[in-house]
Amino acid sequence: MTEKLTLEDQLRSALPDLTRAERQLASHILSHYPMAALGSITLLAKASQVSTPTVVRLAQKLGYKGYPDVQASLRREVEAMLVSPLSKHDRWAGGVPDTHILNRFADAVMANLQATLGQIDHAEFDAACALLADPNRHVFAMGGRITHVLADYFTSLMKVVRSEVTLLSDSATTWAPALLDMKQGDVLLVFDIRRYENAVLQIAEMAREQGAEIILITDRWVSPAASLASHTLACHIEAPSAWDSNVSLMVLVETLLASVQSKTWDDTAVRMQRLESLYARTRLFRKYR
Repeated sequence: MTEKLTLEDQLRSALPDLTRAERQLASHILSHYPMAALGSITLLAKASQVSTPTVVRLAQKLGYKGYPDVQASLRREVEAMLVSPLSKHDRWAGGVPDTHILNRFADAVMANLQATLGQIDHAEFDAACALLADPNRHVFAMGGRITHVLADYFTSLMKVVRSEVTLLSDSATTWAPALLDMKQGDVLLVFDIRRYENAVLQIAEMAREQGAEIILITDRWVSPAASLASHTLACHIEAPSAWDSNVSLMVLVETLLASVQSKTWDDTAVRMQRLESLYARTRLFRKYR
């Protein structure tokens, strides 16, 4: 077992050499990482539709003594990821290459983007886009303390693409009225990255109770809200900083917008023409001479 590799990395590397049942188990863990492997061996086996001996065999193939050893390693991994900004800075400052911060940060961001795009399931992405493009569904979006700006950006542009788009404010007093208007089949796009926020999970729970379809954009350690989501899109976010990088999340948001726009272009083009006419009347923007 290579200590520097996460369980996720180990599973992906081992996939080609696994049996059918082991591959089925590994795929389930990767699709619900890390939460799937933090429960009991019985629950994991049942959710993966494999036997408990298969779980043990996979653990041993990865170099662990058994499933409890896997869980202990995973808990240490999760604890290391759910750290405060101050701790993150200390960790990065201790062993970063002695090069300019622009290069180091760019390298980290590019690696995040490559890893994110490499692991997102295209069918999952397309299904999420289909929900967002469906004119019969009202689209809501919300984020946490930092990711709220991504939800704001998403809704600002999505309102141009289609109608019936609402941003859930970062003020708790506005959540109940928004939930009041949420109905069966509507869509809630949720942003939640470490440290996962209780308020985000609570709103997702209430939205799900009202029949909303939830699309979750999260990090690779996966928000607890994933258990409520119809579709989960996980991003790599680590950077040489006290804060995580939102670049991968932003690229994902803009790709979602582009995809929905292409699906609804006939209606979107009309909306954009009307919007430009309104802008012209209000003289909001300066004209180039």
